[in-house]
Amino acid sequence: MKRKVKYITKLEFIDKLDEKERQELKEVTEKFAFRTNDYYNSLINWDDPEDPIRRIVIPTTEELDVWGKLDASNESKYMKVHGLEHKYPDTALLLVTDVCGIYCRFCFRKRLFMNDNDEVARDVSEGLEYIRNHPEINNVLLTGGDPLVLATFKLEKIFKALAEIPHVRIVRIGSKMLAVNPFRVIDDPDLLDLFKWFNTETGKKLYLMNHFNHPRELTKEARKAVELVQLTGTTLTNQTPILKGINDSPEVLRELLEELSFIGVPPYYVFQCRPTAGNKTYSTKIEETIDLVEAVRAKMSGLAARVRYVMSHETGKIEILGKTEDLIFFRYHRAADPENAGKFMVFKRNPEAHWFDDYTEKIDEYKVEMEEELV
Repeated sequence: MKRKVKYITKLEFIDKLDEKERQELKEVTEKFAFRTNDYYNSLINWDDPEDPIRRIVIPTTEELDVWGKLDASNESKYMKVHGLEHKYPDTALLLVTDVCGIYCRFCFRKRLFMNDNDEVARDVSEGLEYIRNHPEINNVLLTGGDPLVLATFKLEKIFKALAEIPHVRIVRIGSKMLAVNPFRVIDDPDLLDLFKWFNTETGKKLYLMNHFNHPRELTKEARKAVELVQLTGTTLTNQTPILKGINDSPEVLRELLEELSFIGVPPYYVFQCRPTAGNKTYSTKIEETIDLVEAVRAKMSGLAARVRYVMSHETGKIEILGKTEDLIFFRYHRAADPENAGKFMVFKRNPEAHWFDDYTEKIDEYKVEMEEELV
């Protein structure tokens, strides 16, 4: 199964696109970075312009529609030192790279791939020192970018540094690599040895938080990579946003979540697509997505159905619980402000809402309506 995957950062090297398409998309790639590889491109049905894998990685002119913000969840607010975010007391995020195996077109951190961005730290020593000095941090998420883009010897240095911090009990890697280039795992026994060492010799636990968005990404190569990582004692989970035209049908979402649970990669979260600049074409309406998630949950075993439908909002991770004819219900699954921990929230329904702010911004309007009704 050995294979050298070729990375592609210019549209002119994709022969499946004609010259007219390349010219139309030039403005998009000048604004939002482009990166794919020949393995992932092989999963695309190029005869279908709406192919879901194509929508994940190939730009569209719809990305130029004015909508959203580059930092939709205001992550910069929680940047404590260069390359480290600390939003929840027990969890720290280390941004270890600004490169991914591919650049998903719906990425909520696409700002990291822009030339003027400096959020990622090439040297993570300052972030590691912050973690050492904050004993409340018991788990660290390596993210970016995709940490598995880094050479194994660079990952080893980070792992060994974290292993020496007594209060760090869990290290998580947020990665889409098993979906976009499973040979990164298959062909690197040193990486697998590193994972095994961390799980068996340090008294700590490693989690690989995968990012499979569509069932077609679960190829034989991806499944092989999953099996190899599992043999190291690493726990695997999966999280994906709900994406219009990619996994927003009951059949596709059910197949994805069920297949993941069947191969031992239980679904962790399904996210509401963040209102990031360029993402309008991928965003679904919350109240329609509730119906989608619940319809899928009703037909799956508990292992797959335990997945939570959430939003990563500036104020915390908000779980979308359900709705009635007139109302919609939310709860803080994780809250940045301790006073909001577990807070249950009820709002008047808004069928056009794509984000939590679409409800909170209408509070004053609803108050006026209620006062008028009382009069």
